[in-house]
Amino acid sequence: MTAATDPVLYSFRRCPYAMRARLALAISGTRCELREVQLSAKPRSMLDASPKGTVPVLVLPDGEVIDESLDIMRRALARRDPEDWLAREDAALIAENDGPFKRDLDRYKYPERHGSEPLAHRESAMAFLRRLDARLADTGQLCGPVRGLTDAAIMPFVRQFAAVDRLWFDAQPLPHLGTWLAGHLSSGLFGAIMIRVTPWSPGDPPIAFASSPEAASR
Repeated sequence: MTAATDPVLYSFRRCPYAMRARLALAISGTRCELREVQLSAKPRSMLDASPKGTVPVLVLPDGEVIDESLDIMRRALARRDPEDWLAREDAALIAENDGPFKRDLDRYKYPERHGSEPLAHRESAMAFLRRLDARLADTGQLCGPVRGLTDAAIMPFVRQFAAVDRLWFDAQPLPHLGTWLAGHLSSGLFGAIMIRVTPWSPGDPPIAFASSPEAASR
């Protein structure tokens, strides 16, 4: 059940930006009304709240709108951070993920949309992934031995890259990155944030989004 005092989260299940927002909301135990968005038919209420029309969008009970994924993560974790994720934030690494790596990822995954040479961008993206692999060899997670904000912020994009050609990705010499990705994808936390719901329409019964301690556990 949801309450009138719960935030409303506009999301899209497969969007990596929405995934990382949901990861932080779930680990913090923030209860929301989840509204799954059909990207080809974005709801008017979401566009009224955030005219840029991208997910995630978090509308707080007082009307405040947070429409940047990292801002949603930090706000949720500032309220409650049971695993101390905020202490494990590498802003520079996240910026590299969101900038050059995301640019290469888009041009590898959607070459027809960008008029790009996908294999060139795949190789460019691999330079970033090789550095992640080397870092994970030393620490297990990106900012130490346990997961944190940096892992949650970057993992959904690595997942998307790997899914473009999974057989090819699995054959690459990235053993530490592969283990890290598999661990996150098999976690109870990831399972909790990847629930399947039908796209929201006005008048639909509210769908509660929250993670129990069991779901958020490793």
